[in-house]
Amino acid sequence: MSRPRATLIGFVAVLLWALLALFTVGTAPTPPLLLNAICFTIGGTIGLIWTARTGGFARLRGISWKVYAFGTLGLFGYHALYFSALRLAPAAEAGLIAYLWPLLIVLFSGLLPGESLRAGHLIGALCGFFGAALIILGGGGGFDTAALPGYLLALACALTWAGYSVMSRRLGDAPTETVAVFCVATAILSALMHLLTETTVWPQGALGWGSAIALGLGPVGLAFYVWDIGVKRGDIQLLGTASYAAPLLSTLVLVGVGVADPSWMLGAATLLITGGAVIAARASLRA
Repeated sequence: MSRPRATLIGFVAVLLWALLALFTVGTAPTPPLLLNAICFTIGGTIGLIWTARTGGFARLRGISWKVYAFGTLGLFGYHALYFSALRLAPAAEAGLIAYLWPLLIVLFSGLLPGESLRAGHLIGALCGFFGAALIILGGGGGFDTAALPGYLLALACALTWAGYSVMSRRLGDAPTETVAVFCVATAILSALMHLLTETTVWPQGALGWGSAIALGLGPVGLAFYVWDIGVKRGDIQLLGTASYAAPLLSTLVLVGVGVADPSWMLGAATLLITGGAVIAARASLRA
């Protein structure tokens, strides 16, 4: 598979994550860890079916348990830290800190063999971050020192996903079918944590279950498989910068369905994120 094609496949994950907020709203009032268990069960089951149809189970037998532990900790750790951060700190501010992961991916990728970090990559990632900040913070607020534990968890969340994505590059010989195992293991851990910490409230009606199934098929399912292809075989620096399109597209989707209102900040964020992606793309082409 060519590098540009793998990058485009990886960007499908960004498009799918843009639907995360919309579908999550539809699943209320299901608690997050239970929703995580439902979605990763669906995503893992689809992955196992695909693996069986392509004869991938033979390739999975030769994979070290360390790879499975790494992938499971990456997926489960990211979500557990994210949910915990939002419980201990204001959602907007914690979400912004958690969304440092695209910038961290760009920075960390410079340490990978065969990769070079150019000024354009860093400038583009910073532009994307400021664009995401306009959307997530909404132009107001500020950081509350009393919520410091939540902010630290959000930072750990960003480090976890950036580390997972960059280290996946080092596991390039591990087939994408391993993601199915990661998803199933994450579903089991999420279910156990749900039983220990949450009250069970299942999705309500056709809208609730439809939204949960859509999450499991897309943003918390297929997205992780195409992301694996992108970070292993594509331009990881360009993918990191382009990932800032997720909060932008998510907001545009919410505006389109009438859940959110358009604003000048949305326009400014569009310019920053799009401009950042163009700058990073030019740096990749020069490389």
